[in-house]
Amino acid sequence: MFVNMITYLFMSLFSLISVAFLTLLERKVLSFIQLRKGPNKSGVIGIFQPFSDAIKLYTKEFFIPLKSNDYPYWVTPLIALGVSLGTWVVYPYIYLLSSWKLSVMYMFCVLSVSVYTVMVSGWFSNSSYSILGCIRVLAQSISYEVSFFFLVLCLLYFSESASMLEFLVFQQFTWFLTFLFPIFLMLLVSFLAELNRTPFDFSEGESELVSGFNVEYGGSGFAFIFLSEYLSILFSSVMLVLFFLGPLTEYLFYFKVGLVSVSIIVIRGTLPRYRYDKLMNMCWKIYLGVVLFLMLFYSIISL
Repeated sequence: MFVNMITYLFMSLFSLISVAFLTLLERKVLSFIQLRKGPNKSGVIGIFQPFSDAIKLYTKEFFIPLKSNDYPYWVTPLIALGVSLGTWVVYPYIYLLSSWKLSVMYMFCVLSVSVYTVMVSGWFSNSSYSILGCIRVLAQSISYEVSFFFLVLCLLYFSESASMLEFLVFQQFTWFLTFLFPIFLMLLVSFLAELNRTPFDFSEGESELVSGFNVEYGGSGFAFIFLSEYLSILFSSVMLVLFFLGPLTEYLFYFKVGLVSVSIIVIRGTLPRYRYDKLMNMCWKIYLGVVLFLMLFYSIISL
């Protein structure tokens, strides 16, 4: 138990450090797509830019708006960061006790809780834009979570277990991506909706809602929300690699995680924002029907 705690603390620390460099990577990739220079002043090729941003945010004044509900307003960013760190417990360590048998179920429970942090932070800010943002998040989460669960259930038919380690065992010789490519594409879109990333960033629509649910946050409050969002991006990349792209023991594992993260960033730089009623139509009328058919098909095959 003590070894598990130490391992999780180190994993949380290095996850937060990796988030810093993920933000730098995103700014570099987006600047390359938009034919402009990215951050290049702080250190060599801007390598210290994330740390200067962190110092700036955490030294700014944290003020509470006059008409907001004080306690939920300032405590919600901390809960959001804690929820994002809590998802990393499912990371499958082969030689530790933390790799339990129902890690996929735990992942679903924690990901479903993350919606509430966005809702509470938007609602208790008591601002028109933030309330519109949190209402959009609720409409968005209702639409994709049903098909999202069924998509992962299709994978569980093949691994015959709810443990992350079983996915690695089953992919020693062939990737799930080779014969579950439609599931991969739909799961990638569902993860983008879960992350509130372009083209499904309805809760943070800059052209419509200024900054959406976090419009009243600044300084350390915004930094915690920002960290939780990018931790979730990194976690989703790890989960997609574990589900579809081979075993953990490969040396190319971290390269594949970086490739999925870069693809999420490229999607942000190339695709326009979708309409959230169209997302609901796509999830309810297309994804749900397709995934129910695939569940029936894969369950018959696995008999």
